[in-house]
Amino acid sequence: MKKTLRSGQEKKRKGLIISRRFTEINKDVFLDFKYEQRSSVIKNPKGDIVFENKEVEVPAGWSQVATDILAQKYFRRTGVPMKNGSSGGENSAKQVVHRMADCWKDWGQQYGYFASKKDADAFYDEVAFMLLNQMAAPNSPQWFNTGLFHTYGIKGQKQGHFYVDAVDNQLKRSTSAYERPQPHACFILSVKDDLVNPGGIMDLWVREARIFKYGSGVGTNFSSLRGETEKLSGGGHSSGLMSFLKIGDRAAGAIKSGGTTRRAAKMVCLDVDHPEILSFINWKAEEEKKVAALIAAGYSSEYEGEAYATVSGQNSNNSVRLSDAFMNAVKQGDTWDLRSRKDGSVINSLPSEFIMDQIVEAAWKCADPELQFDTTINDWHTCPAGGKIKASNPCSEYMFLDDTACNLASINLGKFYNASTGLFDVEGFEHACRLWTIVLEISVLMAQFPSEEVAINSFNYRTLGLGYANLGSLLMMNGLPYDSEHSRAMAAAITALMTGVAYKTSAEMADVLGAFTKFNDNREAMMRVMHNHRYAAYNTMDSFENLAVKPAGIDPKFCPSYLLNAACSVWDDVVQAGEQSGFRNAQVTVLAPTGTIGLLMDCDTTGVEPDFALVKYKKLSGGGYFKIVKSIAGYCIKKT
Repeated sequence: MKKTLRSGQEKKRKGLIISRRFTEINKDVFLDFKYEQRSSVIKNPKGDIVFENKEVEVPAGWSQVATDILAQKYFRRTGVPMKNGSSGGENSAKQVVHRMADCWKDWGQQYGYFASKKDADAFYDEVAFMLLNQMAAPNSPQWFNTGLFHTYGIKGQKQGHFYVDAVDNQLKRSTSAYERPQPHACFILSVKDDLVNPGGIMDLWVREARIFKYGSGVGTNFSSLRGETEKLSGGGHSSGLMSFLKIGDRAAGAIKSGGTTRRAAKMVCLDVDHPEILSFINWKAEEEKKVAALIAAGYSSEYEGEAYATVSGQNSNNSVRLSDAFMNAVKQGDTWDLRSRKDGSVINSLPSEFIMDQIVEAAWKCADPELQFDTTINDWHTCPAGGKIKASNPCSEYMFLDDTACNLASINLGKFYNASTGLFDVEGFEHACRLWTIVLEISVLMAQFPSEEVAINSFNYRTLGLGYANLGSLLMMNGLPYDSEHSRAMAAAITALMTGVAYKTSAEMADVLGAFTKFNDNREAMMRVMHNHRYAAYNTMDSFENLAVKPAGIDPKFCPSYLLNAACSVWDDVVQAGEQSGFRNAQVTVLAPTGTIGLLMDCDTTGVEPDFALVKYKKLSGGGYFKIVKSIAGYCIKKT
């Protein structure tokens, strides 16, 4: 394939210097931990065993829940070379951590990310330590796929993926499943109003299947598809948006994501002016009525039982995209026009309040649809020259251009709290954020993608998703009510610090490796967004540039001064470094739900959510459940 792409800026200096904070030079990082041999047995409520592994090696500090997550979800079960010459599966946390960290290190070394072998070795040790100490974790597809070829030589049959070769900047077809892994969890795909051609409706289901197969999720805005009243070029009328959404729903429900027990993750977005918006809003609510009738008739009420399996709409999160124009229409009591996808003509007009009431009632009945505020999202868009942001991934943390991808990692905030001093370890957190930003950038380099368009855009924009988990626990350890000004200020400062360090690291990598290809096309817009982040940290609200709605900044009355000063300082650095070197990545942070990896890190709370019980039960999609007991409960009660 001879498609050559324009590269970013040329390298300016030698590679990255990596300092050590948690490890020592010339000491095996794996010896910093004691290990235990455990059994992992997961039972359903009836007591039947649904999963069992009697030989699982993990650090002694890990809980049984973390052990079960690793054993059930993330161990490679076939193709791993054994000492006797046969092949089998992984059975130790050390194996999984090594195959990922060594893969990242070697890709980084090969492509000039590190200043020396000493720095590459420090990178490996520091990242491996944080994984074993549950300080951070990448998204699930990394655990599923990364290092399988590099460490074990597992290739796998090619599945129609693409990548851009960083050596010659050419688009190429992947020759196997794992030589270049799929480490990205979050995808946004486009769809054309076309039935069978590339980029059209049926082609979308194939591209989605490639994503689901390796443990990732995808979102799409379907607003380009004609409504059922609109005419076709060959005569007659379209079968409509909803008929095709039902096909995609069934396809997603048939796939076990990542080859394990989790079903596919899918987001469906629709603009509020689409002709079928009311049917879309009420889709799941109407299907729930059928479920209730089937349960009343004696069918199983289990989520994967016959009642739910019979109806549609169970395999996606649904979102309505609302503009400021629509919200103003609701506020003023105006009507709202539903428009043809073909020529933009008005097909129907409805009271805007009626549409909003339908959204609210449906969400009350079945928790869908959610809302995405299109105007605000695009006000903070770093790359508008590439087009609008139209959709998100399934959990809505990643919002960017169509046909792009994002790989995630989350930092466990609880690991950076010093109980003896009551202070948050700013320097340690900054160190972790820098290294995991590098991990995510290397993951873009080594990745393969489900379509030509996603491969090209990922090369051009290099979007990342650094985030955190366990915020609720951190607030409890500080004795702060979740719904309080002090909690919001602390959360804002930590978020600002993380995002600032990630962008600062991105600028540092741009100085070494060049800015992302489309940076110069978007320089003015991206720097405007960076300045607005800085204004938010300093709480200089009047300075925000080109924003219709100005967000609140960090209120210094409620924020610890050492945290606020660190956040402001790093954003000073970001703006300066970005002006000088640009950025390696168009986007660097997200706040993901951190469900599975949160359990792997023994987080009491997930992403930004509060906790709701001292003892919780988590039902597993493959059968069985976990009993989760809060680890900080005693400390919190004592402090209170």
